[in-house]
Amino acid sequence: MIEMLIVMTLIIILAGLGMVQYRTSVQRTEEAVLKENLFRLRDAIDQYYADKTKYPGSLGDLVSEGYIREVPKDPMTQSSDSWQTTPAEPDANNPASSVGIYDVKSGSDRTGLDGTRYSEWD
Repeated sequence: MIEMLIVMTLIIILAGLGMVQYRTSVQRTEEAVLKENLFRLRDAIDQYYADKTKYPGSLGDLVSEGYIREVPKDPMTQSSDSWQTTPAEPDANNPASSVGIYDVKSGSDRTGLDGTRYSEWD
């Protein structure tokens, strides 16, 4: 009976360690997807600016103009509507022009494995 108790205790300990590793690997995967999505969105914004000499008014403009197929989901919030956008500086030569999106960040308030908040990632 004692041997059975020892074996069950070891199995529980090993299963607990496996769960921690699994959760960490899932978080690393989500972080990798977030980095890739941020890179792609920022690249599309830069291409839009290079072509039209103005920033897009919304992320939807990138889709409608064909720079991206769809606005990707933020893997931390599981929503494509939670992206936080940074407006561009107004054009001093044309103050009547609309101000577009200069940058995009995650809408999550969670903290990454490196200790920084996802909403602060560059």
